[in-house]
Amino acid sequence: MNLNNLKLVVQEKYRQIAQQSLIQEQSSCCGTSGCCGESEFSMIGDEYINVKSHNADADLELGCGIPTQFANIKESDSLLDLDSGAGNDCFVARAIVGETGKVTGLDFTEAMTEKARANNAKIGYTNVEFIQGDIEEMPLPDNQFDVIVSNCVLNLVPDKQKAFSEIYRVLKPKGHFCVSDVVIKGELPEKLQKDAEMYAGCVSGASNVDDYLEIIHNQGFNDIVIHKEKVISIPVNVLENYLSKEEIVGFTN
Repeated sequence: MNLNNLKLVVQEKYRQIAQQSLIQEQSSCCGTSGCCGESEFSMIGDEYINVKSHNADADLELGCGIPTQFANIKESDSLLDLDSGAGNDCFVARAIVGETGKVTGLDFTEAMTEKARANNAKIGYTNVEFIQGDIEEMPLPDNQFDVIVSNCVLNLVPDKQKAFSEIYRVLKPKGHFCVSDVVIKGELPEKLQKDAEMYAGCVSGASNVDDYLEIIHNQGFNDIVIHKEKVISIPVNVLENYLSKEEIVGFTN
């Protein structure tokens, strides 16, 4: 499957999630129906319950962390949230940047963007906006943001070099980014790598951790810090859909 088709698979999955959430049939990355799609296992995202300005309507449980926790966001900052979904991390960030800051959410899916705008309309923030666009080709000017965050998103971007190049472009010269993401230690079996559902499910699109950090460094970023790590294992019942018993033993050992 080529990269454009993979992007369409992801876009369709998130369109379904956005539409299902409107009728309370939530399909989520950290919920009962699986990681971002139909892979049927949980990414075990961090809880937002005690986070200031957490918005239940905007929290579709699609994340794998809380990037704002380590992002060193300051009052009056201009912040960009990549693939902002229904807006939850944007609303959390708005509580930090305050009335003098600015929060922009960028999402690839029209239905998600519309849902985020509807959630913001209920709250009434005038310095939070949501726009539709591709992380690999952001419809945004150079040198605009103090901080960029994303939550379980860049693993879904086919061309990560281009994504981080775009992040570098739209950040201000002294700006920085903080992302929660899925990476791999070791190698995924080929059958998992090629499966579109596993790609949309945050798995086969993930890079090896060393390659991931090298991509970031090659785009011009220095002083890279890993604030938190968490091991996520693919359950055997999911692996059985792709691998033989012998292959599962070799993969899990």
